[in-house]
Amino acid sequence: MLPVANLHLRELATATVEFFALRTPTNTPTHRPQDLDEERTLTPVHDPVARLTRECALLRQRLDETDRRQSLCTCQGDSISTLHHPPLMRKTIDETRRELARTQAEMTKLQERCRLLERTLFETREILKARDEELEKLKETQADTRSLNNHDDREDEQSRSFAEQEDDSHPGSMLDENRALLKTTEVFMTRTDAWSGAQVLQAIHDLNSEILQFSAAATELCTFGSTSSSKVAIQATQDTASRLGPSMVRILSGRDHSQDPILVQLALQGCISTCVARALSVFCMGFPTKADAVLTQIYSHMYAAEPQPTSSRWRALTHRHIHTMYPYLSDYSANELAETMYRWSADILVVAGCQGYGKGSLGSRDGLRSRFGEQIRRITKTACKLAQVTKEEIMSTCFEIVAMEHGDPFDPRRMFDTFGEYGTSRGAIITTTELGVRCKTHKSREIAGTEDFATEIRILMPPKVVLDSVLDFVDPR
Repeated sequence: MLPVANLHLRELATATVEFFALRTPTNTPTHRPQDLDEERTLTPVHDPVARLTRECALLRQRLDETDRRQSLCTCQGDSISTLHHPPLMRKTIDETRRELARTQAEMTKLQERCRLLERTLFETREILKARDEELEKLKETQADTRSLNNHDDREDEQSRSFAEQEDDSHPGSMLDENRALLKTTEVFMTRTDAWSGAQVLQAIHDLNSEILQFSAAATELCTFGSTSSSKVAIQATQDTASRLGPSMVRILSGRDHSQDPILVQLALQGCISTCVARALSVFCMGFPTKADAVLTQIYSHMYAAEPQPTSSRWRALTHRHIHTMYPYLSDYSANELAETMYRWSADILVVAGCQGYGKGSLGSRDGLRSRFGEQIRRITKTACKLAQVTKEEIMSTCFEIVAMEHGDPFDPRRMFDTFGEYGTSRGAIITTTELGVRCKTHKSREIAGTEDFATEIRILMPPKVVLDSVLDFVDPR
């Protein structure tokens, strides 16, 4: 069917070419008479218009026949394909078409992905190119800085040699140079604080919140009654009196806390706060007592005689190297601090009349450990972190965690009464319920031409205390 159509089209094209060749005599080249005679002999055309008309009619007839044949072949082909293609083959063809469509869709997606990757690759190359340029500029800058430093070193050597020559004629020049060097060192060393004062205050605030939550939860879960006279209660009373004072023992053992255990909660707060403050007051937590006392004396003497940056640097290096030599000292000190908290808290609950202080009850260390182990671990972790920061990572000043001792007089300039808003503050201190922060800075000053050192003390957060007057508001009689 297709070759026949091609043949008819080819004959139509040939006839058309001959027609235009005959109708345009100006485009035909000039021939000799002999050639014209030969051409007339080969293709004699007497009437080209009539011939073209006949050929067009013949071509129309052939085209009509071709269209009829093509339509007939198409109908026969459809019937044959319908007869020869069973339903299974038709289903296979449909699946093949669907698979072809899916393949084309996937190919489109892959082409888009390829274009995206090419664009990403181009951008990455541009970024790397810009980074290489920055590195080259940085290398050039470092080279210039190094050459400048070498030039400055040569000038410093020349100035030092000149100063050494002038020292004999100017005795005070060496002293002035030492003072200038000292001030430069102080400025340099005071810029190494890892924590700011605000961060230290926030850590102390979080620690006080953890202590308050533990004290309130332990008091809420405990059932109180009359104080026992067993050996365990007597020993707990004696230990609590030596730690927190006789006033605390008298308040806890002489009252019924079954209705309102607020005094027991205050005692637990003071117990944990005092425990943390005493642990942070040493030179290095967990270090043997005798060695720690020697290091404390050395540091105190150096703090009084040397500038603040010098003593702070020595303390930081000593503290750091102690932990390097004893890598398990931090874990040991944290465990010891937690056990001390369990023991002190259990004794307070026993003195207050906690019902049942056997193994597993709240009046025992095991009971407190099983119920409040996570809270105590958070408290000890915060305390150990504060010890590391205040002793190793702050050089410009000295932060001290403050808790007032029992029996000290009340000074409103250095502390805050927890129940001061309810009435007049009177009496001595019973315990500290919230820790405070004190900042000590050793500064140099010049008096009458001589250099001297003075210590500046600032109370950043006053500790909160409970006085004897608390009984007037909590348990009036």
